[in-house]
Amino acid sequence: MDGYNILITSISKKVPLIKAVRKASMKLGNTSKIFGADLNPNCIGKFFVDSFWQMPSIHEIGINELISYCVNNNIKAIIPTRDGELPFFSDYKEELFNHKINVLISHKEIIEVCLDKLLFYSKLLELNCPVITTVENIDQLNCNYFVVKERFGAGSKYIGLKLTREEALKKSKEMKKPIFQPYIEGEEYSIDVYITQSKQTKGVIVRKRVLVENGESQITSTVRNHNVELIFSKVAEDLGLYGHAVFQAIVDRHGTIHIIECNSRFGGASTLSIAAGLDSFYWFLMESSGFNIDNYEFKRSIHEKTQVRYAEDMVI
Repeated sequence: MDGYNILITSISKKVPLIKAVRKASMKLGNTSKIFGADLNPNCIGKFFVDSFWQMPSIHEIGINELISYCVNNNIKAIIPTRDGELPFFSDYKEELFNHKINVLISHKEIIEVCLDKLLFYSKLLELNCPVITTVENIDQLNCNYFVVKERFGAGSKYIGLKLTREEALKKSKEMKKPIFQPYIEGEEYSIDVYITQSKQTKGVIVRKRVLVENGESQITSTVRNHNVELIFSKVAEDLGLYGHAVFQAIVDRHGTIHIIECNSRFGGASTLSIAAGLDSFYWFLMESSGFNIDNYEFKRSIHEKTQVRYAEDMVI
């Protein structure tokens, strides 16, 4: 295949993600460079890419500057990795495509739905999906314990869990745009999906979140749950997602699914799903190269896998 370079934005310390992209590129026979971009010139990820770009803030860079950088460096695939940059890339998805630059991102209206938990709740209700009740006014909920979180964006760093009404109201005053949900006891799952350019779900991997710190899974294990897999395959297609997305859900003691949110990008622990057969970066690069992947088989691992995330030293 003709070689082209790949740009991963907001690389920060996302070393496993960078390595997974490189492996996918090599699997495709593409031996070109991995470019990494970040606002921080001292980010850890710069030591794991072939070329580092201290990219201006997404609020400052113009689309013409980005296109020029990509054209000058033969970059034909972009992988955004941070919630804050998703609206920018969804805004210019078509313009970048017109310059033969593919972005691993859904269309603008889908990104807006996924970044707004209240809008997400309304949309899934409309689609008749089992979504958890989400409100701005706590008085609309009738439950003993509550969850309070920011309305916009993904990630659960500042979330308040299993709070009384008084505790939830107090916690909400620390937030910009708080929303409330009922606290539901049950198993917490992340569901990784990949949806093709033809809007078909390529594969689904369900992960049990064993240990969660600052909203991200530090220990996570794959599980087989055909019911959950079928439901989220349909939800992803009904939403109109493209590429890799991660849903969060609770399955209560009655087996009822409660969809919490959707991160319309590759997640922090999604590399486990790649190891289990959800070859998202490989599929994206194939589609970026003009291949129709509908007939490529999703080969899920027969054996379940567990991923442990930990810090590691590198001496140069």
